Amino acid sequence: MRCERTKCRVKEIYQENDLYMTLYVHYHAYKFLSGLEDLAKIRKTKAAESSLDTGFRQKYANDCFKGSWKAHKVIHQLAKGENGNKVSDSYNPWPTYNYTGKLRPYKKEQRREVPDCINRPDYALHPTGVPLSEQAVRGSGQIKILDDEEIEGMRVACKLGREVLDEAAKTCDVGVTTAEIDRIVHEACIERDCYPSPLNYYQFPASCCTSVNEVICHGIPDTRPLQDGDICNVDVTVYHNGFHGDLNETFLLGNVKPEIRKLVEVTYECLSKAIDIVKPGEKYREIGNVIQKHSQAHGFSVVRSYCGHGIHRLFHTAPNVPHYAKNKAIGVMKPGHCFTIEPMISQGTWKDETWPDNWTAVTLDGQWSAQFEHTLLVTETGCDILTKRLANNGRPWFMDRL
Repeated sequence: MRCERTKCRVKEIYQENDLYMTLYVHYHAYKFLSGLEDLAKIRKTKAAESSLDTGFRQKYANDCFKGSWKAHKVIHQLAKGENGNKVSDSYNPWPTYNYTGKLRPYKKEQRREVPDCINRPDYALHPTGVPLSEQAVRGSGQIKILDDEEIEGMRVACKLGREVLDEAAKTCDVGVTTAEIDRIVHEACIERDCYPSPLNYYQFPASCCTSVNEVICHGIPDTRPLQDGDICNVDVTVYHNGFHGDLNETFLLGNVKPEIRKLVEVTYECLSKAIDIVKPGEKYREIGNVIQKHSQAHGFSVVRSYCGHGIHRLFHTAPNVPHYAKNKAIGVMKPGHCFTIEPMISQGTWKDETWPDNWTAVTLDGQWSAQFEHTLLVTETGCDILTKRLANNGRPWFMDRL
């Protein structure tokens, strides 16, 4: 089996080259897996001498060191006992997909395990990750008013969610992979007796979302090291004692361009201005008017495909909270309502598309996007920001680097 798999792999690598290249690579791979340690001896074998004339030899030498060297290097690595498949952690699982920007997917790590002692939501063990409790009330439009016990449950869950995001923030730096951030988030959740809410939600494969550069939201953590000049949003939700606490921040990595810093600043300002109007009697649709007005004033656009949402015992529920102007959101804020505001602001177009992984949302024009999110509780006089940072007057982490 191992021999057959390897022969198929090297055939893929050389499928665009001539017949000689394919024969040569298959011969190398077969001899290597048969125990031949010195592949140089192959050149001296009678079979090789009889099947390849001088013209082919010269063509091979030219191709190997020019157009085909990158692929042929895999075979040389195998000969040295190295991992020939690990040319880079970057890979292209969708060869025909036209990426909108420069970011590419890297290899993912295995899904992380959650101890049996941790209480978990209904979708955690569902074979396709379907939240049956959410589906049962979907379409009703009814916004739940939390009682005192439920409000306390939300305060605790959101406080723990903030602690987890702060742990991720300490790790988020140039050279760190988003898979490592996911590990930190996962372990921080377990240490606090929390289930990482994204894990297996409609089969999402990780414990948090990490969205880099042109990724708008729902990026899957992978082994790509964060680069100098990147921005990275980390979206954390924890499930504790039956309640979800949801928040995210965008982080600056190294020397970020001034125009990208401006994008991040304006995105946070959009969230702050929207929070300022949250109070009993306010219409949910007004949130989008405030956000789009501020975003457009700075030349940016508001992503329309993804919205804020109600949250409590359910991860996503009513109300629906669009971030763009002139939306038709239903509902008026009342004390006891709990929901998120999480504007996604882009440099260019507001339009998006999704990678073939069915999760990673990217800008249609490849320009960058930023996001911030808080979970809010409507009170008698305004609102409480349940996921507010305790340090630095509640300022987000990116401001520490300005």
